[in-house]
This record gives sequence, C-alpha cells and structure tokens, in this order.
Amino acid sequence: MNDTLLLLGFATTPLELVSFVLALITVALNIRQNHWAWLFAIISSAAYGFVFFESRLYGDMGLQLLFIAISSWGWYHWLHPKSGVPVLPVTWLTPRGWLGSAAGWLIGFLLISWLLSSTDTDVPHADGFLTAGSLLGQLLLSRKKIENWIVWIVVDILYVGLYIYKNLTLTAILYAVFVVMATIGLLAWRKAAPAAPDAMVLK
Repeated sequence: MNDTLLLLGFATTPLELVSFVLALITVALNIRQNHWAWLFAIISSAAYGFVFFESRLYGDMGLQLLFIAISSWGWYHWLHPKSGVPVLPVTWLTPRGWLGSAAGWLIGFLLISWLLSSTDTDVPHADGFLTAGSLLGQLLLSRKKIENWIVWIVVDILYVGLYIYKNLTLTAILYAVFVVMATIGLLAWRKAAPAAPDAMVLK
C-alpha cells in the first residue's frame, strides 16, 4: 500500500508523495493569505505524521499533531480576528515578541530534545531543535506575524540536511522548495504590513 517507488530517480512512497503535494499547496495558499491553507495544512500534517513515524522522527511526528491543533486555532483566528476588522492583518513582532519567541524556541528545544532522548531516534537534538522552531513558526503564522517566514527559512534550510540524512529525499527537496517559497512569502507579506514594526504586540 505504501511500498517504495522511484520518482525521477528518487526513492519515495505514495504517502510521502501525497504529503509533498498537500504541503506545497498549503504554503502557496499561506503566501496569498488564503484561509483554506489551514485545511490543507491539517490534511498534510496528518499524512506526514505517518511518514515521520516510519522514519523514527518522533519529534516531527508529534509536531504534526500539534500542527493540526494550531491549524484549527489559526484558521479560526484568520476568519474571526479579535480586533473587529474583517480580516486579520499582517503585522510585525515587537522587540518583546522577538525575545519571547527566542526564549520559547530555546525552552522548547531543551524540553523536546530531553523527551526524544528516551526514544530510539538517532537525532534527538536536531529533531528537537527543528521541532521547536517549526512549532514557533506555525504559532507566528497563525497570528500573521511576518517573522514566521524568517523562522521557516532557517528551519527549512536545516531540515533539508536532516531529511537527506534520513533518506527522505523527496521531503528534502520539498523543504528546499519551502526555502524559496518562504522567501517569497516574506517579501509578499512585508508589502502588506504596516511600516512600523511595533504595530501589534505578540499575543
């Protein structure tokens, strides 16, 4: 059902291929600030959860479950912003938001790495660092913070190396494409945001 197949010379599985396509659609819709991106994010996360389980990337597998919860929350907030405006605006983090985000990434890294050390994964620290970073990126995305794209650029570059190491070649290619798409997203959202970076405090 999910046997290995060759695609353009790369080894993959039908499930990884489906996850690949869904993830591309998700990011493309996020760049356009289309709320249907969250639906594709939920489906893609569920599919990738199984892919990562088979590769013993338990941090990434657990992350997909969190992504599903955050995507549901983000979808609601994109459609029902508390500010009373019809659409949640794109905004920048304040210095306080930057500090809180960095601290959250560090704490998440230490906690997740510690938890993964008790499993049979061979990359607890890399998996923990990138899992924590991905969680931060998704949270910032759900609040339409421009900095989410900066986090994703850093995380996606590092994920390329991790997935090559885990022989998830197609997913490595996907994350290389994500680096380009995140850069496009950063540029597009900067045009849509207020000039002042202190327009909204991270909530």
